[in-house]
Amino acid sequence: MEAIAAIDDSVSVVKNSSTANTCTNTSDERYHDEKNKEALQFIEEVTINADKVQNQVLTEILSRNAQVEYLQRHGLDGYTDRKTFKRVMPVVSYEDVKTDIDLLIAKGNISSILCASPVSQFFRSTGTSSGVSKLMPTTEEQAEKSWHFWCLLMPVLNQHISDLNRGKAMQIFLVSPCIPTPGGLISSAASTGLFKSSNFKNLFSNIDPYRNYTSPLETILCEDTYQSLYSQLVCGLYQNNQVLRIAFIFASGFIEAVKCLQQHWTLFCDDIRFGTIAADHTIITDPLVKKAVMKILVKPNPELADFIENECRRNSSWEGIVSRLWPNAKCVDTIITGTMSHHIPNIDCYSNGLPIVSTMYACSECFLGINLNPLTNPHEVSYTLIPTMAYFEFVPIVDGDDHQNDNCNQEEEQHHEELVDLIDVELGREYELVVTNYAGLYRYKVGDVLRVSGFKNNAPQFNFMRRRSVVLSIDMDKTNEIELQNAVKKAADHLMISSNVSLVEYTSFADTSTNPGHYVLYWELQCNNNNAVIPHTVFEECCLIMEQFLGYEYRNMRANKKLVGPLEIKIVETGTFGKLKDHAIHQGSSVTQYKTPRCMKLGPKFDLLNSMVLSSSFSPRCPQL
Repeated sequence: MEAIAAIDDSVSVVKNSSTANTCTNTSDERYHDEKNKEALQFIEEVTINADKVQNQVLTEILSRNAQVEYLQRHGLDGYTDRKTFKRVMPVVSYEDVKTDIDLLIAKGNISSILCASPVSQFFRSTGTSSGVSKLMPTTEEQAEKSWHFWCLLMPVLNQHISDLNRGKAMQIFLVSPCIPTPGGLISSAASTGLFKSSNFKNLFSNIDPYRNYTSPLETILCEDTYQSLYSQLVCGLYQNNQVLRIAFIFASGFIEAVKCLQQHWTLFCDDIRFGTIAADHTIITDPLVKKAVMKILVKPNPELADFIENECRRNSSWEGIVSRLWPNAKCVDTIITGTMSHHIPNIDCYSNGLPIVSTMYACSECFLGINLNPLTNPHEVSYTLIPTMAYFEFVPIVDGDDHQNDNCNQEEEQHHEELVDLIDVELGREYELVVTNYAGLYRYKVGDVLRVSGFKNNAPQFNFMRRRSVVLSIDMDKTNEIELQNAVKKAADHLMISSNVSLVEYTSFADTSTNPGHYVLYWELQCNNNNAVIPHTVFEECCLIMEQFLGYEYRNMRANKKLVGPLEIKIVETGTFGKLKDHAIHQGSSVTQYKTPRCMKLGPKFDLLNSMVLSSSFSPRCPQL
């Protein structure tokens, strides 16, 4: 019990420190350094006592919600112990709880359906896997836990990259519109909920030196994505020598920022050269945004404008442009794992090899894990799940699991091994994550596959591997996300070496309209040499390389049984994936959380994609087994 009391004290310390950071006017660096130490001590305590913390979390969740309809429906009947919880509560996916969530969406704060605490809003998932956004209920308590988690990130990063409090962060935050639900509550992206919170807004009136941003609050809260991105970039450029950290939520945001620079660098130079935003500015049109930006552009700076112009004109490839425009930057802070990992070579190119730090692992259900070794190789990032955030369980992945249909019924689920607790996972094994959170989700399958990579004290550390779903399939072949990602990377590396051309973005489609059906990859490219002419044979080689690195079953279906046709690569116009993103955002997806779907389904987005195809190439022969 002493350990639990100590952990409670640590939790209180972090809560108080996050409040103090936003409510205290002191500029004493020692004050913030002490709060950083307390945050690190909290991580130490909860990872040492991971199992006790997890038991406390589950007991707390079940005690508070003992009378809710969902728990009583499944026969929990007031029990708060793990054994009974695991025996009577089913493991569920979104479809299993959709009826209850839909009732909340339709009628608003009906108490005691899923959670005793009132639902404060819904967080929209990206819909990357299913193509449809899911709405996750959240509460004020869950939101506070997310904030306290977020306050742990900078203390960890500052351990490894010193003196980040000596300058500013150009951290690009983008929010999406909040959409009202029929019951009167709002839905938004989880990141939008964080950035629109009072805790976040208070950062701008009570500066934490570790979160001293170049972006004014008005530019962040602007829901016009393009205007927000442009205005934050011009502010970051104007303060370029003060920037020590360049940050985006996802790596795709870094690429979007570079595209914006490439498209509008002359306009950026004009704004900075004259120190004002013209009345007829083509991008910054919101009066509040314009006023906020002009407070940053306090006077004309023709020398800086000339510097930016010279750097942007230097070469067509823009190699090293980020490190040249922000010469004092120490790192690029962005989530680079999972489907974002193929952006690593482009970020390395644009930033001249600045360290890429992927600080956190989160989802719409809750914030989950922190990278305690942020300077590790981006391809080897691991996250330590913070035991106070939710109660965690894990479904062991066995051979063939990813080949099952995601909608397996309850009887099929029983054939799997029993779920294991946080401290009982085994080094090197893969698991699907299951969470019980403070907002009414119980034994909920997140759909992420994680691999145990090590331990921090008694808490395991995980590599994010993939979403648990089959991405492509024609016959008996089953290609998952990680297999596809690896094959694309091998082919993209060949393309870069042979033609100095970078892969910007990609997606795929299982085309069963042909006989036999075949895989189709859609690639958007960037030529690092404007005069490059890529021989058709290079794309054929890329097709064959991809096939060679897909799984054995695919190669067997292709080469021996002839049940899968030659893989096809379709090259699409520049900007195609930007248009797909715009379409998704128009349909309600979050600009901050948007991730390119790795497999397309028939529909308007697929039609848009096909309308942008420039050329097509097929694998010239069968891969070797």
